[in-house]
Amino acid sequence: MSEDLLINITPQETRVALIIQGAVQELHIERTHSRGLAGNVYLGKVVRVLPGMQSAFIDIGLERAAFLHVADIWEARAHDGAHGGHGNGNGGNNPITPIEKMLFDGQSLTVQVIKDPIGSKGARLSTQISVAGRMLVYLPQDNHIGISQRIENEAERELLRSRVQRLLPPEEKGGFIVRTVAEEASDADLQGDIDYLRKIWSAICSAARSMPPTSLLYQDLNLAQRVLRDFVNEETTSIQVDSRENYVSLTEFATNYTPKELVRLQHYIGERPLFDLYGVEDEILRALGRRVDLKSGGYLIVDQTEAMTTIDVNTGGFVGGRNFADTIFKTNLEAAHAIARQLRLRNLGGIIILDFIDMENVEHRNAVLSELKKALARDRTKISLSNFSALGLVEMTRKRTRESLAHILCEPCPACSGKGQVKTSRTICYEILRELLREAKQFNPREFRILASQEVVDLFLEEESQHLAMLGDFIGKQISLQVETSYHQEQYDVILM
Repeated sequence: MSEDLLINITPQETRVALIIQGAVQELHIERTHSRGLAGNVYLGKVVRVLPGMQSAFIDIGLERAAFLHVADIWEARAHDGAHGGHGNGNGGNNPITPIEKMLFDGQSLTVQVIKDPIGSKGARLSTQISVAGRMLVYLPQDNHIGISQRIENEAERELLRSRVQRLLPPEEKGGFIVRTVAEEASDADLQGDIDYLRKIWSAICSAARSMPPTSLLYQDLNLAQRVLRDFVNEETTSIQVDSRENYVSLTEFATNYTPKELVRLQHYIGERPLFDLYGVEDEILRALGRRVDLKSGGYLIVDQTEAMTTIDVNTGGFVGGRNFADTIFKTNLEAAHAIARQLRLRNLGGIIILDFIDMENVEHRNAVLSELKKALARDRTKISLSNFSALGLVEMTRKRTRESLAHILCEPCPACSGKGQVKTSRTICYEILRELLREAKQFNPREFRILASQEVVDLFLEEESQHLAMLGDFIGKQISLQVETSYHQEQYDVILM
């Protein structure tokens, strides 16, 4: 399937949309003031070691201290034979060294951000540094050559491993992970990547020796550059950039680093904004809503909470099947593809519960699950999927790699504080009446004045006017009303005059 990458760049943000067969499949947004930190290397300073949690807080110059767990300390895992990827920490036969024996308050150490700060959580760190290139990932503290799990052919894996090994001098220190894109790479391409990555690591080491603690030693590529490095594949037909200045910059980057992508790189000069032309702006608006309409007439309801995301499938107005079971089956099949797309589009992560419409037919269930797995196979993010539970739910997890689209573009409603609902005007009226009674028992003002929203004041003047008058007679005080246009429906004040 043909893919197009659209890059919309302004001074304040960069937005990237992946278009497959005319439909938006992924959205990536990077804002200048809050650029992602994952991949950045810092000279950190230990501010607190927590033996009970086998963790430490590290100051890397951010608002919140970052978090380093013992399992992400390369020295501990290397000492105990636990060689491998991040977060393993238990690959050897011996228990890993306690964190309090390796770190102390005030200590400086080179660390890399492996997970951006999300919500109230600080950044997650590792002391195993990895530097990503186009075809290889360099692991300077390791001597292992690993192959991407997406390359499944064992003969191809061994061939790539031996090719990379041949390109390394005998005294070479450091390991590599071979990325999927390296399958079609020449030896010259691989050698260029090796030289580039070793040069970056040399610059990091030099900066670590000369710069003070909490300094940034290396910053990962910006979003537009990462598009050329990570997103492009053999199915990509075009990479369109709507900024002349950044097109020139990306052309220079591609010339030096990804020359094969130069033929795909295009400067968009049309009069209509690039994202408008492909309907991306409308897709963003839809991706922020709860309801996702299906072509058949069914729909999804997506609810994102702190603990998990739930997606509910409904038939809606779809009556196209030969019978009700057939209608349900076809709706669920369509929903499987829509769900996979919404997960990528909204970048939903963590625990996700899918509530398909109940199906009695076991073959229908298996077919829907198979279709869902097929639709999720295109996802760049690690996914774990279960079978239907006893309650007819499908449980899955999708690795959190960055903030969801809603968290980037939106904030909790000031009226409902993120609950999604507000108290009715009548409820607020009754709260105010109770507040007036409490105040009248403690104070003896000349008059009480109610400051509230237009909706609440209107209700006091109409349907609740009798109750307000009765309370005024009971407390023996005059009660006046004043509309505050800046107040939302739940907001009010009782002023003693």
